[in-house]
Amino acid sequence: MQTVAVLDFETTGLSPAQGDRATEIAVALLREDGQIVDRYQSLMNAGRRIPSQVVNLTGITNEMVASAPPASRVMREAAEFVGAHPVVAHNAGFDRRFWQAELSILGMTASQSFACTMLVSRRIYPHAHNHRLSTLVDMLRLPKAGRAHRAMADAEMTSHLWHKLQRDIAQTYGLKRVDHSLIAKVQATSSAKVPALLRSLAGG
Repeated sequence: MQTVAVLDFETTGLSPAQGDRATEIAVALLREDGQIVDRYQSLMNAGRRIPSQVVNLTGITNEMVASAPPASRVMREAAEFVGAHPVVAHNAGFDRRFWQAELSILGMTASQSFACTMLVSRRIYPHAHNHRLSTLVDMLRLPKAGRAHRAMADAEMTSHLWHKLQRDIAQTYGLKRVDHSLIAKVQATSSAKVPALLRSLAGG
């Protein structure tokens, strides 16, 4: 049974290329049966000031980060926790950039494969008003885990969304198993071609 690492960052801004750094990370280890079997969460101090608009969005203050453990320690712990598990995130391009950037600062490689619940949701739920995590959670009536834009709450809601995607794809297309590699194929396929891809994988 495959376990994936569902990951979420909170950050000082949108781009590590512009000098932004992580302020919080959470990882939920999720089994294929939808059970979260372990969690890792920590604020981190990367020595960057958080802009006021980001404080308002996340509730993470400069005072909270000032007393947090250093980013180097948190990221080493997070990397050990994730290990070789394939990674899942909502808007995974964002989280992958920060994952790679923070580990690169430590001279560590980031070889994990990422799958994106936002990209896959666009293909499986094209009728959604939009594909923000909060919108999909409401539309699909998934459990809410706490304040949005805090890392563990978002990681847990992304976990519920991932499992829902797995179940809906399996039921719609008659697939016995919908794992990380299959969903990665879906996200790399244009929306118009996804049904044919999934029918071919089901053998029909």
